[in-house]
Amino acid sequence: MAHILLAEDDKYLCDGLSRSLRFSGHKIDVAKTGPEAEDAVGAFDYDLLILDIGLPFKSGFEILSWLRSAGKTLPVLILTARDTLNDRIHGLDLGANDYLCKPFDMGELEARIRALLRKEKWDNQTKISSGNLSLDVSSNQFYVDEEVLELTLREFKVLEFLMQKKGKLVMREKLLDYLFDLELDITGNALDIVIHRLRKKMEKSTCSIKTVKGLGFIIENK
Repeated sequence: MAHILLAEDDKYLCDGLSRSLRFSGHKIDVAKTGPEAEDAVGAFDYDLLILDIGLPFKSGFEILSWLRSAGKTLPVLILTARDTLNDRIHGLDLGANDYLCKPFDMGELEARIRALLRKEKWDNQTKISSGNLSLDVSSNQFYVDEEVLELTLREFKVLEFLMQKKGKLVMREKLLDYLFDLELDITGNALDIVIHRLRKKMEKSTCSIKTVKGLGFIIENK
């Protein structure tokens, strides 16, 4: 799924959100103060920042202002108990992409996360296709025609990454680094096994994963 930074100082809420989002397949890092959030954003390439306004030592508004003034385009979802109209306007004007007030429904939060990731990774498309292979972005499910592809997490992440770059060469090292960032660290030999299994599962597809010897992989129509 995605690499998300959760900047939240409420331990109970932070623990619950982290468990739920990890169960949904996301990799979650946690920052409990403003400076910790700044350091984390500077060190890692996150897909999304979930940001509490009331962080210790440096507020979420300050973090958001710093992000945008530094030219960082990381999508930001503000999650806060401060629900006044002025706070919402201020957060959005500073560059937040979405604003959700506590208490909230977990289903709504996950839907908002999917929407932000869809915009960031897929240009707001809900269905990505290559031949008769398609990825439903909302359900995170691959299909060949109408048949569901049953994939392991590693297989899914490899195929998803190749689909993001469909028609373009994906360097082998880039793919291995991507899996490492998702804590799915595998060896080069293990990656070859994953690619082999994907090809077997995609036999009915009109597209295929091709190997460019010594460089990497490309997904394209047969």
